[in-house]
Amino acid sequence: MIQEPQRSILITGVNGQVGAELAQMLAPLGQIHALTRSELDLTNSESIRRVVRAVNPAWIINPAAYTAVDRAESEPELAHAVNATAPGILGEEAARIGAAVLHFSTDYVYPGTGTAPYTEDAPTGPLGVYGATKLAGEQALAASGAPHIILRTSWVYGATGRNFLLTILRVAREKQRMTIVADQHGAPTWSRDLARLAATILVAAPDAESAAAYQGIYHAAACGETTWYGFAREAVRQRSLWEPRANFAEILPIPTSEYPTPAQRPANSRLDCRKLEATFGFQFPEWQLSLAEVLNEIPVPQL
Repeated sequence: MIQEPQRSILITGVNGQVGAELAQMLAPLGQIHALTRSELDLTNSESIRRVVRAVNPAWIINPAAYTAVDRAESEPELAHAVNATAPGILGEEAARIGAAVLHFSTDYVYPGTGTAPYTEDAPTGPLGVYGATKLAGEQALAASGAPHIILRTSWVYGATGRNFLLTILRVAREKQRMTIVADQHGAPTWSRDLARLAATILVAAPDAESAAAYQGIYHAAACGETTWYGFAREAVRQRSLWEPRANFAEILPIPTSEYPTPAQRPANSRLDCRKLEATFGFQFPEWQLSLAEVLNEIPVPQL
């Protein structure tokens, strides 16, 4: 019996939080080409085109992004190259070879007004360079002609890399008190849950032809909501159960006005994920449950 060759799946930004999880989660679904920044330079259009043509994937998965929200205000050209230009080029190359694109975007495309969760058709209005460039990337991909699925997510974290959770756990060991913003609302989303979603999508749509039936924007974030202060408090509370002898900092709430940053953050990052569930039958766990799983993977320091 002749075995059919596995489809190729190209993943950008494998060293990132989501990219690393994708490389492992999607391995059973095809031949994975998970590339680092040095192997695929998203600031170089020729590098992008050369790599896509060499790999000739059935799916291009693009979690890579310029995510330094504050630094983007002083590096708009670099943020635009990675977040806006690169997705369009990936889409053009995908259209040329008959591939589909799964692209990760952000809650920062919205202005953060009101208190209701945003639906996919809500008006966008980024507050800063990061959100504006991510929105431009969505639009460039949509204009490329490639079958595409865009996942807008929020507050991504995991057990490795650089993220809010790991920073909180580190600083909470070093200080007696910490102040955390308590008037920005959203859902902390585990990178592995996003990888599980990607696997679900690729099973439902194994190629570009089937992906075209699902084309569009979907919100993809953990169930429930909290604030950065609530996230930090719950992380320290759960971690203290693992480390009863540790002296963690007291965490106090502050308004955004007391923590000025170069980039303005949306006060409302709530995302309505009902379209995702109705289309793919996928529902994220409550954010507290995923947090517990992540904390279980973080080694307990030796005192």
